[in-house]
Amino acid sequence: MTSTSAQHLSDVLAACNTNQDRDLSDLFTLLSQPSISTQNIGVRECAGLVKGMLEQAGLATRLIESSGHPFVYGDYPAPSGAPTILFYGHYDVQPPDPLEAWVSPPFEPTIRNGRIYARGVGDNKGQFFAHIAALRAWHETTGGFPVGVKFLAEGEEECGSPHIEEFVKANVGLLDCDLVYTADGPMLDDDAPTIAYGVRGMVYVELRATGASNDLHSGNWGGLVPNPAWTLTHLLATMFSPEGEILIDGFHDDIIPVSPAGKAAMNRLKLDQQATLASVGVQKLPAPESASYFSRTIERPTCNIAGFTSGYDGVGSKTIIPAEAVVKMDFRLVPDQDPDDILRKIEAHVRTHARDVEIIPMGGMRPSSTPLENRFVPVVRAAVQAGFGADPVEIPIAGGSLPDAVWTKDLGRPSFLVPYANRDEANHSPNENLVLENFYAGIRTSAILLARLATSVE
Repeated sequence: MTSTSAQHLSDVLAACNTNQDRDLSDLFTLLSQPSISTQNIGVRECAGLVKGMLEQAGLATRLIESSGHPFVYGDYPAPSGAPTILFYGHYDVQPPDPLEAWVSPPFEPTIRNGRIYARGVGDNKGQFFAHIAALRAWHETTGGFPVGVKFLAEGEEECGSPHIEEFVKANVGLLDCDLVYTADGPMLDDDAPTIAYGVRGMVYVELRATGASNDLHSGNWGGLVPNPAWTLTHLLATMFSPEGEILIDGFHDDIIPVSPAGKAAMNRLKLDQQATLASVGVQKLPAPESASYFSRTIERPTCNIAGFTSGYDGVGSKTIIPAEAVVKMDFRLVPDQDPDDILRKIEAHVRTHARDVEIIPMGGMRPSSTPLENRFVPVVRAAVQAGFGADPVEIPIAGGSLPDAVWTKDLGRPSFLVPYANRDEANHSPNENLVLENFYAGIRTSAILLARLATSVE
C-alpha cells in the first residue's frame, strides 16, 4: 500500500470512529421502517430510505422497477485502472411473528447488553448498511472512492429472490464489475470472522398422495382402500437409504469435487462437534458414519423431509384411514448440480415408484462457488483480518442457500460472502440481534476493503 493510500485509509478509519453515533442513528432509522416483502408492508418506503442513504454516501442512485418489489441501485465510476466492486444486500425482512416473544418491539430498535435488537438488524439491514457507512466515510473524507463502486439492494430476498436472476441477466452491462461482496448471514464462530466462497443450491418440492374421497373408518375400510400416508412412506424409502445415501437415479452425476485449495480450507475448519450437536439436543451425526461434519455441509447434497402431514394428529385416538397425505421436501445441492435437472430426476423417480403421487415444484436456487485460487481472495482475506482483528475462518461452500449464482454464473464474476453478524443473531426469529461491535467492525472492514482493492493493482 502506498503512503498516500495508507494516509487516506487512516483518515477514513478515523472518520468511521467519529461517525459511530451518526451511523447508529441512521441504522435505527432504517430498522424502524418495516419492509416485510411477503406481506407487502413498507417495502417501497424502505427502498426510498436506502436510496437516500446511498446518495448521501456519494453514489448516483435510482430505483429500478421489477415485476415485484423495486431494486435500489447506485454507482460511482472507477478511477483509471482501478477495479470495481459490487456490494449486494437486501432491504426486506421476515415477518416479526410471534410478537409476544419479543422483549422489545421488533421495529423499535433497542440496545441491550452490547447488542442491537430489531427485526432485520442482522438479516440484512445492519450488515449492508455497514457498507453504506464505510462508503460515506470515504466520500466525506476524500471526495470519492479509490475504486469503482456499484451497489444493489433488492426487496425480495426473504421471499426467494424471484426476480433477481431475470434482473441480472437483463442488466449485465449495468452490473459489470470485478468482484461481488455480500455481508449476510451469521459467522461460523464468534471468535473469528468468516469468509464463504460459495453456497449450496436448493430444490423444494411438495409430494401429494390421495386415497378415498374422504377419511374412512379404519375398521370398516382397512385393507380395502389405499392409505396415502403409506404410499408416501414407501416412496420416501426409495429416495433415501438408512445409510444416508440419496437413491434418485443420476442425482450425483454433475457434482464437482472440492478443489485442493478448498479441501485444505475445509480441513482447517475447527469445531467442537459434540458441543455443537448438544446445543440442539443431538448426540451424534446420522449415517453415514464416515462423513465428517464439514464434508456434509460442503461436499454432500441432502434429501430432507421438511414436513409430513396426514390423518389425525389431535388429542387421543381416532381410527381413520386418511384421504390425503402431503410431504414437503428440500434438497440442498452442491456445485455443479442444476436445480432444473435435479427436479426432472426427482419427477422421473416419483413416476417410476409412485405414479399417482402428484409432485408440485416450489422453487429452487443454483449452487455457486468462487475458486479459492481467485486473485481477489488474498485482498478480501487481508481486509477482513484487519477489520475484525482476527484471522478469518474460510469456508469453501456455506451450507445455506442464497441467489449467489447470479454473480458467479450469470455475471461471471467472483463472489465473496462475509457475514458481519454474530453466530446467534436469531435471524428469522424473535429478538433478532446484532452485536454492536460487529456492526462497527463491519464498517471498518468495508472501508479497508476499498483501499486494499485499490492497491491490488498498483
